[in-house]
Amino acid sequence: MSKSSLNARRISYLALLSAACVVGRLSFTFLPNVQPMTAILLFLSLFLSLPEALLVMAISLVVTNLFVGFGIWTLGQFLSYLGILLVFSALARLPLVHKHLWLQGILAGAMGFLYGFLYSIFNYFLYGMSVFWPYWLQGLTFDALHAGGNLVFYLLLYPVFQTLFHRFFVKH
Repeated sequence: MSKSSLNARRISYLALLSAACVVGRLSFTFLPNVQPMTAILLFLSLFLSLPEALLVMAISLVVTNLFVGFGIWTLGQFLSYLGILLVFSALARLPLVHKHLWLQGILAGAMGFLYGFLYSIFNYFLYGMSVFWPYWLQGLTFDALHAGGNLVFYLLLYPVFQTLFHRFFVKH
């Protein structure tokens, strides 16, 4: 994201995407780990840039955690999102994955499991646990919910976000 590309229109658009992440995350709090926020961030890393996805992620996490609870775990969420956005951004650019929506959807689902794994590593060190694997395994149900939500939201929202990103950011 170069300085010249961060104009008022782009800042406004990123603010609206942050708001969509916040509303999406808060709207689905009744379903554990199911939220459109992750899919929106994955779209940002795919269609715009990784730095813009990270900016929207940071804003969205801070704002939503003011509502659902803010603490040291926010750092774990940030680091876990950073990890999945780096991995997704790299893998989604592979020609085979970039060409096939269903592969991107599977990858988006897998990011739910990766997020849970990375977050478990953070908690393992934060809380000074003596064993990691049982702790991680007991959270697999929540990771599966996150993965399933990612897959569904990614496939449902892909056409909408592809159109929006193309309309507002592709030079004609």
